[in-house]
Amino acid sequence: MEIAAPVPPAAILLPRVNFHNPMAVRIGLLMASAASLSSPLPVWLAGLGGLIVWWLCTGFLSVYFYRRQTGQLLTVDSGLRMGWITGLLGSTMTAVLFTISMVPLARNGGVATMYEERFRKLSATDPNVQQALKVLESPSGVAILIVIALLLVFAIVTFFCTAGGALGAKFGGRQ
Repeated sequence: MEIAAPVPPAAILLPRVNFHNPMAVRIGLLMASAASLSSPLPVWLAGLGGLIVWWLCTGFLSVYFYRRQTGQLLTVDSGLRMGWITGLLGSTMTAVLFTISMVPLARNGGVATMYEERFRKLSATDPNVQQALKVLESPSGVAILIVIALLLVFAIVTFFCTAGGALGAKFGGRQ
């Protein structure tokens, strides 16, 4: 009768970080929810730079919490995927919140008024500014603005969460 040799730890298969991994999705959803609901705070405090740092930290923390829950040290590739999951979920939630906040403005024609006030501070006499304001007065112009804003939200949130996840895997695993 032969005794089986112990299995080395490297041979134990750990679940891959992807959307089929319930723990990764759960942690990504938790971090994305918290960051999306509180994302106006860094914008209010520090502008776009604060928002970038906010989403970097969200990706970093998603890797940190995944490591704490599973005990698994992530490679940079797995950290990228964890940050990407968080970023996709976060950009979706942020897009929904943004759209919900823009609908009342778009119905009342308030989008053009809001941007008109901002543009007047920059350059009231510039013909390009006047042309942009005329475009925003039409429903199709408002729709184009919203689509462009949603694409920017997707790109910014997904990119910086993914980068934060890679940083979390690279530097967060050291003890």
